[in-house]
Amino acid sequence: MNIFMFRSEAYRELRAFAGDREGSRLPPRHGPWRVTGVVRAENDPPYKLARGTIEAAIANEGFQLWRMKPKKAAPDRD
Repeated sequence: MNIFMFRSEAYRELRAFAGDREGSRLPPRHGPWRVTGVVRAENDPPYKLARGTIEAAIANEGFQLWRMKPKKAAPDRD
């Protein structure tokens, strides 16, 4: 199964996985959604997320949401 990755335009850190390129089952209240990539069947998802968990969520709910941790500011070099 290919897993499509999305980013919420409304919430900077919010991401989602879906089973279709259109993200047709993603929750509209967190959108609009922008597709950011695809995890092919032979590849592992990013950030060591479990493929089985993602695929189960897609089968049951149509998507899986997850959050990116905010990037830490680089320390000043004075």
